[in-house]
Amino acid sequence: QVQLVESGGALVQPGGSLRLSCAASGFDCSNYAMSWYRQAPGKERESLAQINGDGVYTKYVDAVKGRFTISRDNAKNTVSLQMTSLKPEATSVYSCHARYCPDNVCYSTSAYWGQGTQVTVSS
Repeated sequence: QVQLVESGGALVQPGGSLRLSCAASGFDCSNYAMSWYRQAPGKERESLAQINGDGVYTKYVDAVKGRFTISRDNAKNTVSLQMTSLKPEATSVYSCHARYCPDNVCYSTSAYWGQGTQVTVSS
Protein backbone atom coordinates (compact mmCIF):
# COMPACT_ATOMS: atom_id res chain seq x y z
CA GLN A 1 0.00 0.00 0.00
CA VAL A 2 1.30 3.47 -0.88
CA GLN A 3 2.50 5.31 2.18
CA LEU A 4 4.67 8.27 3.15
CA VAL A 5 5.79 8.47 6.78
CA GLU A 6 7.60 11.48 8.19
CA SER A 7 9.78 11.37 11.27
CA GLY A 8 12.26 13.51 13.16
CA GLY A 9 10.02 16.28 14.45
CA ALA A 10 10.83 17.56 17.92
CA LEU A 11 10.91 20.50 20.30
CA VAL A 12 14.06 22.55 19.68
CA GLN A 13 15.39 25.89 20.87
CA PRO A 14 15.73 28.85 18.51
CA GLY A 15 18.91 28.51 16.48
CA GLY A 16 18.87 24.75 16.74
CA SER A 17 18.87 22.13 14.01
CA LEU A 18 16.72 19.18 13.02
CA ARG A 19 16.78 16.55 10.33
CA LEU A 20 13.42 15.32 9.08
CA SER A 21 12.99 12.12 7.12
CA CYS A 22 10.25 10.80 4.88
CA ALA A 23 10.08 7.10 4.13
CA ALA A 24 8.14 6.00 1.05
CA SER A 25 6.68 2.55 0.60
CA GLY A 26 4.39 0.89 -1.90
CA PHE A 27 5.87 2.65 -4.91
CA ASP A 28 9.19 3.38 -6.57
CA CYS A 29 10.01 6.96 -5.67
CA SER A 30 12.70 7.33 -8.33
CA ASN A 31 10.05 8.55 -10.79
CA TYR A 32 8.56 10.99 -8.30
CA ALA A 33 9.48 14.54 -7.47
CA MET A 34 9.51 14.98 -3.70
CA SER A 35 8.68 18.09 -1.72
CA TRP A 36 8.56 19.29 1.86
CA TYR A 37 5.72 21.48 3.07
CA ARG A 38 4.78 23.03 6.37
CA GLN A 39 1.60 24.40 7.84
CA ALA A 40 1.48 26.53 10.98
CA PRO A 41 -1.69 27.16 13.00
CA GLY A 42 -3.90 29.64 11.19
CA LYS A 43 -1.67 29.63 8.13
CA GLU A 44 -1.92 28.09 4.70
CA ARG A 45 0.32 25.20 3.82
CA GLU A 46 3.47 26.41 2.10
CA SER A 47 6.01 24.66 -0.05
CA LEU A 48 9.56 24.74 1.30
CA ALA A 49 11.77 22.63 -0.91
CA GLN A 50 11.56 20.35 -3.93
CA ILE A 51 13.83 17.76 -5.47
CA ASN A 52 13.38 15.99 -8.78
CA GLY A 53 13.36 12.25 -9.31
CA ASP A 54 17.09 11.71 -9.75
CA GLY A 55 18.13 14.38 -7.26
CA VAL A 56 19.82 16.60 -9.85
CA TYR A 57 17.54 19.61 -9.39
CA THR A 58 16.50 21.25 -6.16
CA LYS A 59 14.42 24.32 -5.42
CA TYR A 60 13.86 26.32 -2.23
CA VAL A 61 11.68 29.20 -1.19
CA ASP A 62 13.58 32.31 -0.15
CA ALA A 63 12.53 31.96 3.48
CA VAL A 64 14.61 28.80 3.94
CA LYS A 65 17.25 29.08 1.23
CA GLY A 66 20.73 28.60 2.63
CA ARG A 67 19.44 27.10 5.88
CA PHE A 68 17.39 24.09 4.75
CA THR A 69 18.70 21.32 2.52
CA ILE A 70 16.60 18.68 0.78
CA SER A 71 18.14 15.39 -0.27
CA ARG A 72 17.04 11.92 -1.29
CA ASP A 73 18.26 8.35 -1.32
CA ASN A 74 16.30 6.46 -3.95
CA ALA A 75 17.90 3.15 -3.00
CA LYS A 76 16.23 3.53 0.41
CA ASN A 77 13.12 5.34 -0.86
CA THR A 78 13.71 8.23 1.51
CA VAL A 79 13.86 12.00 1.32
CA SER A 80 15.26 14.24 4.03
CA LEU A 81 15.14 17.85 5.07
CA GLN A 82 18.09 19.18 7.05
CA MET A 83 17.08 22.34 8.90
CA THR A 84 19.46 24.74 10.62
CA SER A 85 19.13 28.10 12.37
CA LEU A 86 15.54 27.37 13.25
CA LYS A 87 13.29 30.26 14.20
CA PRO A 88 10.11 30.27 16.29
CA GLU A 89 8.06 30.99 13.18
CA ALA A 90 9.20 27.64 11.82
CA THR A 91 6.87 25.94 14.31
CA SER A 92 4.62 23.88 12.05
CA VAL A 93 3.55 20.46 10.99
CA TYR A 94 5.98 19.37 8.31
CA SER A 95 4.88 16.93 5.65
CA CYS A 96 6.35 15.38 2.55
CA HIS A 97 4.69 15.07 -0.83
CA ALA A 98 5.34 12.85 -3.83
CA ARG A 99 4.29 13.67 -7.38
CA TYR A 100 4.68 11.47 -10.43
CA CYS A 101 7.21 13.23 -12.66
CA PRO A 102 8.90 10.75 -15.01
CA ASP A 103 11.72 12.39 -16.95
CA ASN A 104 10.81 15.66 -15.21
CA VAL A 105 7.37 15.78 -16.81
CA CYS A 106 4.81 16.03 -14.02
CA TYR A 107 1.23 14.82 -13.84
CA SER A 108 -1.60 15.85 -11.55
CA THR A 109 -2.50 12.27 -10.73
CA SER A 110 -0.55 9.80 -8.59
CA ALA A 111 0.29 12.33 -5.88
CA TYR A 112 0.69 11.35 -2.22
CA TRP A 113 0.90 13.09 1.15
CA GLY A 114 2.43 11.98 4.39
CA GLN A 115 0.69 12.47 7.73
CA GLY A 116 3.15 15.11 8.94
CA THR A 117 5.54 15.51 11.85
CA GLN A 118 5.42 18.30 14.43
CA VAL A 119 8.31 20.73 14.75
CA THR A 120 8.19 23.21 17.62
CA VAL A 121 10.82 25.93 17.99
CA SER A 122 10.59 27.54 21.41
CA SER A 123 12.63 28.59 24.42
